[in-house]
Amino acid sequence: MSKLPLLSWRKVVKALTKAGFHAARQRGSHIILVKDEYIVPVPKHREIKRGLLLEIIAEAGLTREEFLELQKKPK
Repeated sequence: MSKLPLLSWRKVVKALTKAGFHAARQRGSHIILVKDEYIVPVPKHREIKRGLLLEIIAEAGLTREEFLELQKKPK
C-alpha cells in the first residue's frame, strides 16, 4: 500500500467529481460535495494532509485504492 500524496483541494474535488459527486454549496472555506446519501466537506487548503484526506475518503464511502485510481485516471 503506497503512501497517500499531499493534494490540493482542487485535486481532491476533481477526483471526487469523477466518482459522481457534485458541489452542492460552499460555506466559508469549505466546499460541500454531495452524492446520494454521502455529504463530504472539503476545506480549501493549499495542501490537504494525509489524516484529513483519509477522513474525506472514508466520508465519501471510498477505499484508498479507489481514490488513488480516481486521482490518477484522466478526465
